[in-house]
Amino acid sequence: MKPRIGVIGCGYWGSNHIRTLASLGHLAAVADINAARAEGFGSEYDVPGLTPQQAIESDELDALVLALPPQFHAETAMAAIRTGKDVLVEKPIALSVADAEATVALAREADRIFMVGHVLRFHPAFEGLKKLVDDGVLGELRYIHSHRVGLGKFHTENDALWDLAPHDLSMILALTGQAPVDVHGEGAAMLDHLSDFAHLHMRFSDRLKGHLFASRLNPYRERRLSVVGTKAMAVFDDVEPQHRKLALYRHTLWQDNGAWAATQEEPEYLPVEAGMPLTRELEHFIDCVRTRNAPRADGHEAIDVLKILTAGTVSHDRTDR
Repeated sequence: MKPRIGVIGCGYWGSNHIRTLASLGHLAAVADINAARAEGFGSEYDVPGLTPQQAIESDELDALVLALPPQFHAETAMAAIRTGKDVLVEKPIALSVADAEATVALAREADRIFMVGHVLRFHPAFEGLKKLVDDGVLGELRYIHSHRVGLGKFHTENDALWDLAPHDLSMILALTGQAPVDVHGEGAAMLDHLSDFAHLHMRFSDRLKGHLFASRLNPYRERRLSVVGTKAMAVFDDVEPQHRKLALYRHTLWQDNGAWAATQEEPEYLPVEAGMPLTRELEHFIDCVRTRNAPRADGHEAIDVLKILTAGTVSHDRTDR
């Protein structure tokens, strides 16, 4: 079986899905509410350019990738599932936990593959970091913190937390294997009513805590996930070049006359496999459609991420300037 996959949404990220699926030989249609845009991409990649409803109803498609404004994800995904299609839905899969749970439940009842677009779960450097955790190299996890900051990417519906944090939350959940038992959020809106800065403080069981900082009004770009364990520490830094994206720090801590001391070790940069995260994500989705195996980033993970986002959301008015 060679899954025939369509993409609904020909915007910035949807165009990346289109290009990648075409390179993998699985692009069968494109769709957009803007007919001219759909026809343009269809002509470029020699596939039908459809309306979203035509793609949902098409018997020539086995699965759909949804890269839409998030307020349309749940409704479109459920419509696609009802016509027997597997779906990969970009993050966030809905704007409420209730809608997300309803979508995932429908996919389960219909025996359809449901996957969420947490693309950094498929980054080779993150996969290397997760292996360090799984193999016990870092010992017991004590603290995880992520920084995802930069300038730009303003949305009319999504604030900095909902736009930027899902990637890091999905990685944190994968590393810990559990959802936080307590979440506290702080935010600030500088431009309008949507937060441009967001802090999340998370407390897990087993003495494990996490912290996340996301900003779209920052003078420099940072994409860093740090993990502190009882034996060692590791950092996934996506801004660094390929050979420095995954660093292991074998610091040693001890007590000397009741005071803590530490040795500062130089980082050990670990080899990272080649491969683009989006390509690896779509290859995984294609394999799940073909084999009917559950996806690595499934609907339950998407719901857990939404629960954290909801718990950490801060409502406020525009900051006076």
